[in-house]
Amino acid sequence: EDYAYSLGVQAYIFSFPWAFLPKIQYQWVVVPPKNPALTPNMPLNQWWHARNIITSDYRDGGAPNNDTLYSATWLDVGKEPIILGHGDMGDRYFTFEIASMNSDNFAYVGASTTGAKAGHFAITGRDWKGTLPEGVTQLPPSPTDSVLILGRTAVKGADDVPAVNKAQDTYKLTPLSLWGKEGAVVPENRDVPKPFDPKADPLADWKTINRAMVKNPPLEQHAVLLDMFKQIGVGPGLDVEAMDDATKRGLARAAKDGMQMLQSMLATGLGKPKVNGWSVPPATMGRAMINNDFITLAIQCLGGIISNDPSEAIYFNTHADADGNTLNGANKYTLRFAPNQLPDVKYFWSLTMYDLTN
Repeated sequence: EDYAYSLGVQAYIFSFPWAFLPKIQYQWVVVPPKNPALTPNMPLNQWWHARNIITSDYRDGGAPNNDTLYSATWLDVGKEPIILGHGDMGDRYFTFEIASMNSDNFAYVGASTTGAKAGHFAITGRDWKGTLPEGVTQLPPSPTDSVLILGRTAVKGADDVPAVNKAQDTYKLTPLSLWGKEGAVVPENRDVPKPFDPKADPLADWKTINRAMVKNPPLEQHAVLLDMFKQIGVGPGLDVEAMDDATKRGLARAAKDGMQMLQSMLATGLGKPKVNGWSVPPATMGRAMINNDFITLAIQCLGGIISNDPSEAIYFNTHADADGNTLNGANKYTLRFAPNQLPDVKYFWSLTMYDLTN
């Protein structure tokens, strides 16, 4: 039991995206939202757009801001490529952060990466081979069949919302088989498995992980880790119920304590040195998995669902004031910048405040 627990905590930290992101996928694709204007909900391979500035009623995780309006989609690129298109964006900032099921970004489309001119970009699976239509740019392939895209389009306030909505209306997702077919409609597909319920089953997260890794396998560079985790029944298609009772008890403890450990890492900034009390994101943020920085997943996945690369956006955060006391809404605080030392950025910077429920 203790061996399963010890190895299980390591396995849980490594495997966390396959426990967490299938829940997000199911919630956004299958579960009817209480507030469709705030919570992403869409069939696979179709867009959901936030059509207005977000409010504190949003409670679905991540760290939303009001510098941009969000767009979201879950793709399935296992059968064929999906072509992402957008219109001419002029001088408006926009970005599409494109991530795999392991929570790593593998591609970007946007103002700072591919430019503002109208374009079409193919998102392909890891094994796809074929020819793309003229004028379609192939992006790096996704290492997993499931792909999450978070789009952000700059908005300059409530008066600017209609213009952003028009820009969002130019965003298209087209399966390759429907490309060039006038009037073709992307079929509605909400075929996403329901995650196992930890409230009903102490091994639920492990079952969700093992199933998710079949369609969305870990990177080949992690084969040695997976060989270790096989000993406790963790890995693509394995069955934790087939393990002995002592191992299952250890795994149940490991999942519970592993989650608490990740939450603690997130709250404390991974214990890394702070600058004037602010946590600075690691250089591997956004691509922690491919860089074998599994600890950063506490911020990248649990804290952000997926997180931008530092080259796209940098997020500083703090939970405490200058004296180290936890920030409290009952108090007033002053944020100070030295003269001529406001952030030097190309597009925008902002300060957003959250409570612990978001």
